[in-house]
Amino acid sequence: MTARTYGTRLPGLPPEPLGGKLIVVEGADGSGRTTEVARLKEWLEIQGHAVVDTGLRRSTLVSEEIDRAKQGHTLGATTMALLYAADFGDQLENKIVPALCAGSTVLADRYIYTLMARAIVRGASRDWARRLYGFAFVPDLVVFLDARPEILLHRAIGKYGSLDYWESGMDLSLSRDLFESFFLYQARLADEFGWMATEYGFHHVDANRRPDEVDADVRALVEPLYRPAAGGRGARARTGAGSATPDGRAASG
Repeated sequence: MTARTYGTRLPGLPPEPLGGKLIVVEGADGSGRTTEVARLKEWLEIQGHAVVDTGLRRSTLVSEEIDRAKQGHTLGATTMALLYAADFGDQLENKIVPALCAGSTVLADRYIYTLMARAIVRGASRDWARRLYGFAFVPDLVVFLDARPEILLHRAIGKYGSLDYWESGMDLSLSRDLFESFFLYQARLADEFGWMATEYGFHHVDANRRPDEVDADVRALVEPLYRPAAGGRGARARTGAGSATPDGRAASG
């Protein structure tokens, strides 16, 4: 992949393309992201590709602080957004960049798009969110697992026995009822993911189905990334994913 970002070029990177690939799997909680990332990682490793997985709140710098802040409900929306940006930046510098330079595939279980959507529904402007994550790499592929809110609710109850306070948007005071708040919050997130789908080149996959069916569709999107380049055009150009201008809007042609 090239070392293109959505705005701010990272210092110290070589001018030549990085040897690895960055694949993002996005979607709401309960959409099957974590299951799909695990399946995709196993499949790619069987094909002989080195794979490094990453996700939210996995940095050694601030992940514990984010967890404590969520438990206490003490920090404002802007502070939380900045903490998440620091978590992402730390992983980018110390995990994602080294893996890509080494020629590995990086599988991201969520990326900046979820972080942007969460910040925007809590009062940030879209422009502010774009600029905050302008240092993020443009991925080779962004897969969005699209599941209906009813399915997300059913899976959350089945897995955890209850709904998560934050994933239900209870901090936004949308409703005193947890279930109503969940549906209202998911609708707001869906609106933000809607405009991102065009600007950031999402590939939607129906996640209301069985994991095997979802996995088959995701593999069909990923496989062309590893075909040899033809006619001087690499797999990135053929997929259309991640084709964006520096300000995040999809490039034409």
